Amino acid sequence: MSLHSVKDFLARHAPDLEVIELAQSTATVALAAAAHGVEPGQIAKTLSLRMKDGIVLVVTRGDARLDNKKFKARFGVTARMLGAHEVEALTGHPVGGVCPFGLPGPIPVYCDVSLRAFKEVIPAGGAVNAAVRICPERMAQLTRAEWVDVAQA
Repeated sequence: MSLHSVKDFLARHAPDLEVIELAQSTATVALAAAAHGVEPGQIAKTLSLRMKDGIVLVVTRGDARLDNKKFKARFGVTARMLGAHEVEALTGHPVGGVCPFGLPGPIPVYCDVSLRAFKEVIPAGGAVNAAVRICPERMAQLTRAEWVDVAQA
């Protein structure tokens, strides 16, 4: 279902983009980078975080880590990752396939400025073997994401 929701989202909002489905898993940054022939930073990983009022998704470059001080300064709370069992239930995507497209409802999306180092990034596509090649600015536009600075390289 998750892969289908991503394909449906792209068909409606960006019909020129397609989901790339591979035979092997791309569920980790290392696996995705190797499978797509790019450096790990170019993989756009989507972090699912719990806030006081619900959840948010933060998309960062694959080789970056969330900077807790920056996150707290920006959002006023300490970042808490969702548990693996919560991720699919709340985002509609399995762990390793979480992306900002085709979400089951309105979930705030934030793109970290670290993504702007690349002309093209590769977020997951709703399954552990699916992805999308996209310009970071377009990804932010399609998902109505706000740009933030919450990661460290």
